[in-house]
Amino acid sequence: MIRMAKMKAKMPDELIAKLSRLGQRTDEVCEKALQAGAEVAESAISTNLSAVIGKGTKKPSRSSGQLESSLGSSPVKVNDKGDYDIKVGFAEPRSGGESNAKIANILEYGKSGQPPKPFLKPAKSKARKQIMTAMTDTLEREMNDV
Repeated sequence: MIRMAKMKAKMPDELIAKLSRLGQRTDEVCEKALQAGAEVAESAISTNLSAVIGKGTKKPSRSSGQLESSLGSSPVKVNDKGDYDIKVGFAEPRSGGESNAKIANILEYGKSGQPPKPFLKPAKSKARKQIMTAMTDTLEREMNDV
C-alpha cells in the first residue's frame, strides 16, 4: 500500500488502561478497533473521491475507475516503536504506467492547468470523530465480552 498522506489517531488513555484487562486478547482487539476506524476512513475518502473525479473539467472525464477501486487498507502491523498501525491508501500498480499515488496527489493538490480538488484532507477532517467513535465502540464491545 502506498500512502500519500498520513493520518494518526491515538487512543484515549482510559481505553488503554482498560485494554490491559484483555490480557492475551489485546492484539486481536487492537486490530479489530483499527480495522473499524479504517473502514470509516475508507468510506469517507471514497465518498469524497467519487464527488471530485471528473467534476469541473473542461474536457470529458477520462476516469478509468482504477483510483477508486485501488483504495483500501493495509493489514494491521506493529511498528518499530511497538505501536499498532494500519494504513489507508491506494494500492499499486496501476495499468497504463502512472501510479495511483501520483493521480491522487494531482487530484488533491492540482497541477498546472488543473485546479486542486481536495478529497483526502476534507475526509480526514470530517471523519475524525466518526473514526474515534468506531474504534472506541469496538474496544468497549470487546472489553464488555471479557
